Amino acid sequence: MDRSVVTSTVRTLWDDDIVPSLSRLVAVPAISPAFDPAWEEHGELAAAIEHVRTWIAARDLPGVTLEVVQLAGRTPLLVVDVPAAGNPGDDTVLLYGHLDKQPPVGGWSEGLGPWTPVLRDGRLYGRGSADDGYSGYAAIAAIEAVRAAGGSHSRCVVLLETGEESGSPDLPAYLEHLSERLGRVSLVVCLDSGGSDYERMWLTTSLRGLVQVTMTVRVLDGGLHSGMASGIVPSSFRIARALLDRLEDSATGEVLVPEMHVDIPAHRLAEVREAVEAAPGALWGPVPRVGDLRPMSDDEVELALNAGWRPTLSVTGADGLPAPDDAGNVLRPFTTLVLSFRLPPTASSAVALEAVRAKLTTDVPYGATVELSRVEAADGWNAPALAPWLSATLDEAGEKVFGAPWRTVSLGGSIPFMGLLHEAYPDAQFLVTGAVGPDSNCHVPDEWLHLAHAARITEAVALVLDAHSRQR
Repeated sequence: MDRSVVTSTVRTLWDDDIVPSLSRLVAVPAISPAFDPAWEEHGELAAAIEHVRTWIAARDLPGVTLEVVQLAGRTPLLVVDVPAAGNPGDDTVLLYGHLDKQPPVGGWSEGLGPWTPVLRDGRLYGRGSADDGYSGYAAIAAIEAVRAAGGSHSRCVVLLETGEESGSPDLPAYLEHLSERLGRVSLVVCLDSGGSDYERMWLTTSLRGLVQVTMTVRVLDGGLHSGMASGIVPSSFRIARALLDRLEDSATGEVLVPEMHVDIPAHRLAEVREAVEAAPGALWGPVPRVGDLRPMSDDEVELALNAGWRPTLSVTGADGLPAPDDAGNVLRPFTTLVLSFRLPPTASSAVALEAVRAKLTTDVPYGATVELSRVEAADGWNAPALAPWLSATLDEAGEKVFGAPWRTVSLGGSIPFMGLLHEAYPDAQFLVTGAVGPDSNCHVPDEWLHLAHAARITEAVALVLDAHSRQR
Protein backbone atom coordinates (compact mmCIF):
# COMPACT_ATOMS: atom_id res chain seq x y z
CA MET A 1 0.00 0.00 0.00
CA ASP A 2 1.32 3.42 -0.98
CA ARG A 3 1.42 5.29 2.31
CA SER A 4 1.84 8.70 0.66
CA VAL A 5 -1.46 8.14 -1.15
CA VAL A 6 -3.10 7.24 2.16
CA THR A 7 -1.90 10.53 3.62
CA SER A 8 -2.99 12.67 0.68
CA THR A 9 -6.35 10.92 0.39
CA VAL A 10 -7.15 11.33 4.07
CA ARG A 11 -6.16 14.99 4.20
CA THR A 12 -8.07 15.86 1.03
CA LEU A 13 -11.18 14.08 2.29
CA TRP A 14 -11.05 15.91 5.61
CA ASP A 15 -10.50 19.33 4.03
CA ASP A 16 -12.90 19.08 1.11
CA ASP A 17 -15.64 16.67 2.16
CA ILE A 18 -15.70 15.83 5.85
CA VAL A 19 -15.41 19.23 7.50
CA PRO A 20 -18.32 20.78 5.54
CA SER A 21 -20.61 17.81 6.20
CA LEU A 22 -19.55 17.42 9.82
CA SER A 23 -20.23 21.12 10.35
CA ARG A 24 -23.80 20.62 9.16
CA LEU A 25 -24.11 17.62 11.48
CA VAL A 26 -23.08 19.80 14.43
CA ALA A 27 -26.11 21.98 13.68
CA VAL A 28 -28.48 19.04 14.29
CA PRO A 29 -29.62 19.03 17.96
CA ALA A 30 -29.58 15.23 18.22
CA ILE A 31 -29.81 15.08 22.01
CA SER A 32 -29.51 11.60 23.50
CA PRO A 33 -32.77 9.99 24.69
CA ALA A 34 -31.89 10.17 28.39
CA PHE A 35 -32.01 13.96 28.09
CA ASP A 36 -34.87 14.19 25.59
CA PRO A 37 -37.77 11.85 26.42
CA ALA A 38 -39.62 13.09 23.30
CA TRP A 39 -36.67 12.23 21.02
CA GLU A 40 -38.80 10.22 18.59
CA GLU A 41 -41.35 13.00 18.19
CA HIS A 42 -38.62 15.61 17.72
CA GLY A 43 -36.94 13.52 15.03
CA GLU A 44 -33.42 14.89 15.51
CA LEU A 45 -31.76 11.49 16.02
CA ALA A 46 -33.32 10.34 12.77
CA ALA A 47 -32.14 13.56 11.10
CA ALA A 48 -28.56 12.94 12.23
CA ILE A 49 -28.69 9.38 10.92
CA GLU A 50 -30.09 10.54 7.58
CA HIS A 51 -27.49 13.27 7.23
CA VAL A 52 -24.58 10.85 7.61
CA ARG A 53 -26.30 8.16 5.55
CA THR A 54 -26.71 10.58 2.66
CA TRP A 55 -23.05 11.59 2.82
CA ILE A 56 -21.83 7.98 2.80
CA ALA A 57 -24.23 7.00 0.02
CA ALA A 58 -22.63 9.65 -2.19
CA ARG A 59 -19.15 8.18 -1.70
CA ASP A 60 -17.43 6.00 -4.32
CA LEU A 61 -17.56 2.72 -2.40
CA PRO A 62 -18.46 -0.14 -4.77
CA GLY A 63 -20.89 -2.64 -3.30
CA VAL A 64 -21.58 -0.68 -0.13
CA THR A 65 -24.99 -1.14 1.47
CA LEU A 66 -26.56 1.21 3.96
CA GLU A 67 -29.50 0.46 6.21
CA VAL A 68 -31.18 2.34 9.02
CA VAL A 69 -32.21 -0.34 11.51
CA GLN A 70 -34.78 0.54 14.15
CA LEU A 71 -36.34 -2.06 16.39
CA ALA A 72 -39.67 -1.25 18.01
CA GLY A 73 -39.32 1.27 20.80
CA ARG A 74 -35.58 1.69 20.28
CA THR A 75 -33.30 4.38 18.91
CA PRO A 76 -32.21 4.09 15.25
CA LEU A 77 -28.91 2.54 14.18
CA LEU A 78 -27.04 3.13 10.92
CA VAL A 79 -25.38 0.02 9.49
CA VAL A 80 -22.84 0.52 6.69
CA ASP A 81 -21.58 -2.70 5.10
CA VAL A 82 -18.48 -2.35 2.92
CA PRO A 83 -17.31 -5.47 1.05
CA ALA A 84 -13.70 -6.59 1.38
CA ALA A 85 -11.15 -5.14 -1.03
CA GLY A 86 -8.32 -7.33 -2.27
CA ASN A 87 -9.00 -9.84 0.47
CA PRO A 88 -10.91 -13.13 0.21
CA GLY A 89 -11.30 -13.64 3.97
CA ASP A 90 -14.64 -14.17 5.65
CA ASP A 91 -14.03 -12.15 8.81
CA THR A 92 -15.40 -8.72 9.71
CA VAL A 93 -13.95 -5.48 10.98
CA LEU A 94 -16.46 -3.61 13.12
CA LEU A 95 -16.00 0.17 13.28
CA TYR A 96 -18.06 1.94 15.93
CA GLY A 97 -19.22 5.46 16.67
CA HIS A 98 -22.34 7.30 17.78
CA LEU A 99 -24.39 10.25 16.60
CA ASP A 100 -26.38 11.19 19.69
CA LYS A 101 -25.17 14.15 21.73
CA GLN A 102 -25.01 15.47 25.26
CA PRO A 103 -27.39 18.31 26.17
CA PRO A 104 -26.29 21.80 25.07
CA VAL A 105 -25.81 23.28 28.60
CA GLY A 106 -25.20 26.98 29.09
CA GLY A 107 -22.04 29.00 29.34
CA TRP A 108 -20.64 28.79 25.80
CA SER A 109 -18.08 31.46 24.94
CA GLU A 110 -19.03 34.49 22.89
CA GLY A 111 -19.51 33.56 19.25
CA LEU A 112 -19.87 29.86 20.02
CA GLY A 113 -22.92 27.69 20.66
CA PRO A 114 -23.88 24.03 20.81
CA TRP A 115 -25.62 23.99 17.43
CA THR A 116 -23.48 26.64 15.75
CA PRO A 117 -20.49 25.11 13.94
CA VAL A 118 -17.48 27.41 14.07
CA LEU A 119 -14.11 26.79 12.42
CA ARG A 120 -11.31 28.55 14.26
CA ASP A 121 -7.56 27.87 14.43
CA GLY A 122 -7.84 24.29 13.17
CA ARG A 123 -10.71 23.48 15.49
CA LEU A 124 -14.35 22.71 14.77
CA TYR A 125 -16.50 23.94 17.65
CA GLY A 126 -19.99 22.67 18.43
CA ARG A 127 -21.79 19.89 20.28
CA GLY A 128 -21.03 16.46 18.86
CA SER A 129 -18.00 17.54 16.83
CA ALA A 130 -15.55 15.56 18.96
CA ASP A 131 -18.03 13.34 20.82
CA ASP A 132 -18.59 11.62 18.51
CA GLY A 133 -19.92 12.94 15.22
CA TYR A 134 -16.62 12.69 13.37
CA SER A 135 -16.31 8.92 13.90
CA GLY A 136 -18.41 7.73 10.96
CA TYR A 137 -16.64 10.13 8.62
CA ALA A 138 -13.22 8.97 9.83
CA ALA A 139 -14.15 5.30 9.41
CA ILE A 140 -15.30 5.78 5.83
CA ALA A 141 -12.30 7.97 4.99
CA ALA A 142 -9.92 5.30 6.29
CA ILE A 143 -11.57 2.68 4.10
CA GLU A 144 -11.45 4.97 1.05
CA ALA A 145 -7.78 5.74 1.68
CA VAL A 146 -6.86 2.04 1.81
CA ARG A 147 -8.56 1.45 -1.53
CA ALA A 148 -7.07 4.55 -3.18
CA ALA A 149 -3.57 3.50 -2.08
CA GLY A 150 -3.84 -0.02 -3.47
CA GLY A 151 -4.16 -1.67 -0.07
CA SER A 152 -6.62 -4.28 1.12
CA HIS A 153 -9.14 -4.56 3.91
CA SER A 154 -11.50 -7.18 5.22
CA ARG A 155 -15.22 -6.67 5.09
CA CYS A 156 -15.96 -3.57 7.17
CA VAL A 157 -19.20 -2.88 9.00
CA VAL A 158 -19.65 0.61 10.41
CA LEU A 159 -22.19 0.86 13.24
CA LEU A 160 -23.35 4.33 14.26
CA GLU A 161 -25.78 4.27 17.16
CA THR A 162 -27.88 7.02 18.72
CA GLY A 163 -28.03 6.07 22.39
CA GLU A 164 -24.42 6.02 23.62
CA GLU A 165 -24.70 9.14 25.75
CA SER A 166 -27.62 7.43 27.49
CA GLY A 167 -25.58 4.32 28.32
CA SER A 168 -26.29 2.39 25.07
CA PRO A 169 -29.41 0.66 26.44
CA ASP A 170 -30.46 -0.57 22.98
CA LEU A 171 -27.13 -2.04 21.88
CA PRO A 172 -27.57 -5.53 23.37
CA ALA A 173 -30.78 -5.95 21.39
CA TYR A 174 -29.11 -4.71 18.20
CA LEU A 175 -26.09 -6.96 18.66
CA GLU A 176 -28.39 -9.94 18.99
CA HIS A 177 -30.48 -8.79 16.03
CA LEU A 178 -27.40 -8.34 13.81
CA SER A 179 -25.26 -11.21 15.07
CA GLU A 180 -25.66 -13.39 11.98
CA ARG A 181 -25.05 -10.46 9.64
CA LEU A 182 -21.93 -9.38 11.47
CA GLY A 183 -20.41 -12.84 11.25
CA ARG A 184 -16.95 -13.46 12.72
CA VAL A 185 -15.65 -10.16 14.04
CA SER A 186 -11.86 -10.27 14.31
CA LEU A 187 -11.14 -6.56 14.83
CA VAL A 188 -13.11 -3.82 16.59
CA VAL A 189 -12.21 -0.19 15.95
CA CYS A 190 -13.85 2.28 18.31
CA LEU A 191 -13.39 5.98 17.59
CA ASP A 192 -15.15 7.27 20.71
CA SER A 193 -12.10 7.91 22.84
CA GLY A 194 -8.95 10.00 23.02
CA GLY A 195 -5.89 10.68 25.09
CA SER A 196 -3.70 13.05 27.04
CA ASP A 197 -2.36 15.21 24.20
CA TYR A 198 -2.53 15.74 20.43
CA GLU A 199 1.05 14.71 19.75
CA ARG A 200 0.58 10.96 19.45
CA MET A 201 -1.95 8.16 19.11
CA TRP A 202 -3.51 7.09 22.38
CA LEU A 203 -5.05 3.66 22.91
CA THR A 204 -7.69 3.17 25.55
CA THR A 205 -6.82 -0.14 27.20
CA SER A 206 -9.35 -0.10 30.01
CA LEU A 207 -12.59 1.58 31.00
CA ARG A 208 -14.02 1.97 34.47
CA GLY A 209 -17.36 0.51 35.41
CA LEU A 210 -20.25 2.26 37.15
CA VAL A 211 -22.58 1.91 40.10
CA GLN A 212 -25.14 4.67 40.60
CA VAL A 213 -27.90 4.94 43.16
CA THR A 214 -30.22 7.71 44.27
CA MET A 215 -30.40 7.61 48.07
CA THR A 216 -33.25 9.27 49.93
CA VAL A 217 -33.10 9.55 53.71
CA ARG A 218 -36.59 10.27 55.04
CA VAL A 219 -37.42 11.26 58.63
CA LEU A 220 -40.75 13.09 58.46
CA ASP A 221 -43.92 13.25 56.40
CA GLY A 222 -43.58 17.03 56.30
CA GLY A 223 -41.22 19.76 57.45
CA LEU A 224 -41.24 21.18 60.97
CA HIS A 225 -40.07 24.48 62.43
CA SER A 226 -36.37 23.93 63.06
CA GLY A 227 -36.45 25.94 66.27
CA MET A 228 -39.02 23.56 67.71
CA ALA A 229 -37.96 20.21 66.17
CA SER A 230 -34.15 20.33 66.01
CA GLY A 231 -32.60 18.35 68.81
CA ILE A 232 -35.68 16.18 68.93
CA VAL A 233 -35.93 14.92 65.34
CA PRO A 234 -32.63 13.77 63.81
CA SER A 235 -31.58 15.64 60.69
CA SER A 236 -31.96 13.72 57.45
CA PHE A 237 -28.83 15.46 56.18
CA ARG A 238 -26.77 14.31 59.16
CA ILE A 239 -27.97 10.75 58.70
CA ALA A 240 -27.09 10.92 55.01
CA ARG A 241 -23.66 12.23 55.97
CA ALA A 242 -23.17 9.32 58.37
CA LEU A 243 -24.14 6.85 55.66
CA LEU A 244 -21.68 8.47 53.27
CA ASP A 245 -18.96 7.94 55.87
CA ARG A 246 -19.56 4.20 55.45
CA LEU A 247 -18.77 4.53 51.77
CA GLU A 248 -15.94 7.05 51.58
CA ASP A 249 -13.17 8.48 53.77
CA SER A 250 -14.01 12.18 53.58
CA ALA A 251 -10.42 13.17 54.43
CA THR A 252 -8.75 11.24 51.60
CA GLY A 253 -11.49 10.31 49.13
CA GLU A 254 -10.70 6.60 49.52
CA VAL A 255 -13.74 4.44 48.85
CA LEU A 256 -14.38 2.16 51.84
CA VAL A 257 -16.23 -0.60 49.98
CA PRO A 258 -13.81 -3.54 49.67
CA GLU A 259 -15.81 -5.06 46.84
CA MET A 260 -14.91 -2.06 44.68
CA HIS A 261 -11.14 -2.54 44.87
CA VAL A 262 -9.00 -4.76 42.65
CA ASP A 263 -5.31 -5.55 42.22
CA ILE A 264 -3.92 -3.37 39.43
CA PRO A 265 -2.21 -5.56 36.76
CA ALA A 266 1.53 -4.99 36.54
CA HIS A 267 1.46 -4.27 32.79
CA ARG A 268 -1.25 -1.64 33.23
CA LEU A 269 0.83 0.03 35.93
CA ALA A 270 3.80 0.10 33.55
CA GLU A 271 1.61 1.63 30.81
CA VAL A 272 0.42 4.35 33.18
CA ARG A 273 4.00 5.28 34.04
CA GLU A 274 4.91 5.48 30.34
CA ALA A 275 1.85 7.65 29.63
CA VAL A 276 2.63 10.08 32.44
CA GLU A 277 6.22 10.35 31.23
CA ALA A 278 5.03 11.04 27.68
CA ALA A 279 2.56 13.77 28.63
CA PRO A 280 3.54 15.29 31.99
CA GLY A 281 0.95 17.62 33.46
CA ALA A 282 -1.80 16.43 31.11
CA LEU A 283 -4.10 15.28 33.91
CA TRP A 284 -4.03 18.39 36.09
CA GLY A 285 -3.01 21.11 33.63
CA PRO A 286 -6.35 21.51 31.76
CA VAL A 287 -8.48 21.43 34.95
CA PRO A 288 -10.33 24.79 35.31
CA ARG A 289 -9.45 25.03 38.99
CA VAL A 290 -10.30 27.92 41.25
CA GLY A 291 -7.86 29.69 43.53
CA ASP A 292 -5.10 27.58 45.09
CA LEU A 293 -6.81 24.22 44.66
CA ARG A 294 -4.39 21.29 44.81
CA PRO A 295 -4.82 17.85 43.17
CA MET A 296 -5.59 14.80 45.28
CA SER A 297 -1.95 13.75 44.92
CA ASP A 298 1.26 15.42 43.80
CA ASP A 299 2.28 12.15 42.11
CA GLU A 300 0.92 12.08 38.56
CA VAL A 301 1.09 8.29 38.44
CA GLU A 302 -1.19 8.16 41.47
CA LEU A 303 -3.59 10.58 39.79
CA ALA A 304 -3.69 8.40 36.68
CA LEU A 305 -4.34 5.29 38.75
CA ASN A 306 -7.08 7.11 40.66
CA ALA A 307 -8.72 8.02 37.35
CA GLY A 308 -8.40 4.61 35.74
CA TRP A 309 -8.01 1.80 38.27
CA ARG A 310 -9.36 2.91 41.64
CA PRO A 311 -12.96 3.40 42.73
CA THR A 312 -14.24 6.92 43.30
CA LEU A 313 -17.47 8.47 44.55
CA SER A 314 -19.07 11.63 43.21
CA VAL A 315 -22.31 13.14 44.51
CA THR A 316 -23.80 14.29 41.22
CA GLY A 317 -27.22 15.53 42.29
CA ALA A 318 -29.40 16.39 45.27
CA ASP A 319 -33.02 17.04 46.20
CA GLY A 320 -34.84 18.18 49.31
CA LEU A 321 -32.49 21.14 49.70
CA PRO A 322 -34.07 24.50 48.85
CA ALA A 323 -32.05 27.14 47.07
CA PRO A 324 -30.39 29.51 49.58
CA ASP A 325 -32.86 32.31 48.87
CA ASP A 326 -35.74 29.91 49.62
CA ALA A 327 -34.29 28.31 52.74
CA GLY A 328 -36.49 28.95 55.76
CA ASN A 329 -36.09 27.81 59.36
CA VAL A 330 -37.32 24.31 58.57
CA LEU A 331 -36.13 20.89 59.63
CA ARG A 332 -36.55 19.24 56.26
CA PRO A 333 -38.39 15.92 55.90
CA PHE A 334 -35.86 14.26 53.57
CA THR A 335 -32.51 14.53 51.85
CA THR A 336 -31.84 12.93 48.46
CA LEU A 337 -28.35 12.44 47.03
CA VAL A 338 -27.32 10.87 43.72
CA LEU A 339 -24.27 8.69 44.37
CA SER A 340 -22.13 7.88 41.34
CA PHE A 341 -19.29 5.39 41.78
CA ARG A 342 -16.65 4.71 39.15
CA LEU A 343 -15.29 1.19 39.46
CA PRO A 344 -11.98 -0.39 38.42
CA PRO A 345 -12.22 -2.09 35.01
CA THR A 346 -12.18 -5.62 36.42
CA ALA A 347 -14.51 -5.10 39.42
CA SER A 348 -17.95 -6.71 39.41
CA SER A 349 -20.55 -3.97 39.32
CA ALA A 350 -23.26 -6.36 40.55
CA VAL A 351 -21.24 -7.35 43.62
CA ALA A 352 -20.31 -3.71 44.26
CA LEU A 353 -23.94 -2.62 44.02
CA GLU A 354 -25.08 -5.15 46.58
CA ALA A 355 -22.30 -4.04 48.93
CA VAL A 356 -23.46 -0.42 48.61
CA ARG A 357 -27.05 -1.44 49.18
CA ALA A 358 -26.11 -3.27 52.39
CA LYS A 359 -24.06 -0.35 53.73
CA LEU A 360 -26.86 2.15 53.11
CA THR A 361 -29.79 0.13 54.41
CA THR A 362 -28.39 -1.86 57.35
CA ASP A 363 -28.53 -0.42 60.90
CA VAL A 364 -29.56 3.01 59.67
CA PRO A 365 -29.03 5.67 62.38
CA TYR A 366 -32.17 6.40 64.40
CA GLY A 367 -34.13 3.89 62.33
CA ALA A 368 -34.61 6.46 59.56
CA THR A 369 -36.10 5.28 56.27
CA VAL A 370 -33.64 4.89 53.39
CA GLU A 371 -34.99 4.52 49.87
CA LEU A 372 -32.77 3.57 46.93
CA SER A 373 -34.00 4.38 43.43
CA ARG A 374 -32.67 4.86 39.89
CA VAL A 375 -30.21 2.07 40.47
CA GLU A 376 -27.67 1.42 37.70
CA ALA A 377 -24.71 -0.94 37.44
CA ALA A 378 -22.35 -1.52 34.52
CA ASP A 379 -19.09 -3.44 34.37
CA GLY A 380 -15.91 -1.89 33.08
CA TRP A 381 -13.61 -3.31 30.43
CA ASN A 382 -10.00 -4.43 30.25
CA ALA A 383 -8.64 -4.82 26.72
CA PRO A 384 -7.06 -8.08 25.54
CA ALA A 385 -3.33 -8.07 24.84
CA LEU A 386 -2.37 -6.59 21.48
CA ALA A 387 -1.48 -9.08 18.76
CA PRO A 388 2.06 -8.66 17.41
CA TRP A 389 0.79 -7.44 14.02
CA LEU A 390 -1.32 -4.71 15.65
CA SER A 391 1.46 -3.60 17.96
CA ALA A 392 3.88 -3.40 15.02
CA THR A 393 1.40 -1.40 12.93
CA LEU A 394 0.87 1.05 15.76
CA ASP A 395 4.63 1.44 16.04
CA GLU A 396 4.71 2.28 12.34
CA ALA A 397 1.89 4.78 12.71
CA GLY A 398 3.63 6.37 15.66
CA GLU A 399 6.82 6.83 13.68
CA LYS A 400 5.46 7.80 10.26
CA VAL A 401 2.15 9.52 11.01
CA PHE A 402 2.55 11.14 14.42
CA GLY A 403 6.29 11.35 14.87
CA ALA A 404 5.90 10.08 18.43
CA PRO A 405 5.35 6.63 19.96
CA TRP A 406 1.80 5.59 20.80
CA ARG A 407 0.81 5.37 24.43
CA THR A 408 -2.13 4.04 26.41
CA VAL A 409 -4.73 5.53 28.71
CA SER A 410 -7.00 3.96 31.30
CA LEU A 411 -10.14 5.95 30.71
CA GLY A 412 -12.21 7.00 33.67
CA GLY A 413 -15.42 7.09 31.67
CA SER A 414 -17.29 4.21 30.10
CA ILE A 415 -18.08 3.02 26.58
CA PRO A 416 -20.71 0.32 27.14
CA PHE A 417 -20.24 -1.06 23.63
CA MET A 418 -16.74 -2.32 24.40
CA GLY A 419 -17.79 -4.69 27.16
CA LEU A 420 -20.68 -5.97 25.09
CA LEU A 421 -18.46 -6.64 22.09
CA HIS A 422 -15.67 -8.22 24.10
CA GLU A 423 -18.18 -10.65 25.53
CA ALA A 424 -19.65 -11.37 22.10
CA TYR A 425 -16.28 -11.65 20.31
CA PRO A 426 -13.69 -12.75 22.89
CA ASP A 427 -11.05 -13.51 20.25
CA ALA A 428 -11.22 -10.12 18.52
CA GLN A 429 -8.54 -7.46 18.67
CA PHE A 430 -9.61 -4.03 19.92
CA LEU A 431 -8.39 -0.63 18.77
CA VAL A 432 -10.08 1.96 21.00
CA THR A 433 -8.82 5.40 20.14
CA GLY A 434 -10.01 8.80 18.98
CA ALA A 435 -9.31 12.47 18.49
CA VAL A 436 -10.48 13.77 21.87
CA GLY A 437 -7.86 15.49 24.01
CA PRO A 438 -7.83 16.66 27.62
CA ASP A 439 -9.29 20.07 26.72
CA SER A 440 -11.78 19.05 24.01
CA ASN A 441 -14.64 20.01 26.37
CA CYS A 442 -16.81 16.96 25.73
CA HIS A 443 -20.11 17.19 27.66
CA VAL A 444 -19.44 20.82 28.66
CA PRO A 445 -19.50 24.22 26.88
CA ASP A 446 -17.15 24.96 23.98
CA GLU A 447 -16.73 21.37 22.75
CA TRP A 448 -14.26 21.22 19.87
CA LEU A 449 -12.53 18.79 17.53
CA HIS A 450 -8.82 19.02 16.69
CA LEU A 451 -9.09 18.58 12.93
CA ALA A 452 -5.45 17.78 12.16
CA HIS A 453 -5.35 15.19 14.92
CA ALA A 454 -8.60 13.62 13.68
CA ALA A 455 -7.01 13.30 10.23
CA ARG A 456 -3.92 11.61 11.70
CA ILE A 457 -6.13 9.17 13.62
CA THR A 458 -7.94 8.42 10.35
CA GLU A 459 -4.65 7.71 8.61
CA ALA A 460 -3.55 5.38 11.40
CA VAL A 461 -6.83 3.46 11.18
CA ALA A 462 -6.22 3.01 7.44
CA LEU A 463 -2.81 1.45 8.19
CA VAL A 464 -4.41 -0.88 10.73
CA LEU A 465 -7.15 -1.99 8.29
CA ASP A 466 -4.55 -2.89 5.66
CA ALA A 467 -2.28 -4.70 8.11
CA HIS A 468 -5.22 -6.61 9.58
CA SER A 469 -6.25 -7.93 6.14
CA ARG A 470 -2.86 -9.55 5.69
CA GLN A 471 -3.03 -11.62 8.88
CA ARG A 472 -3.97 -14.96 7.34
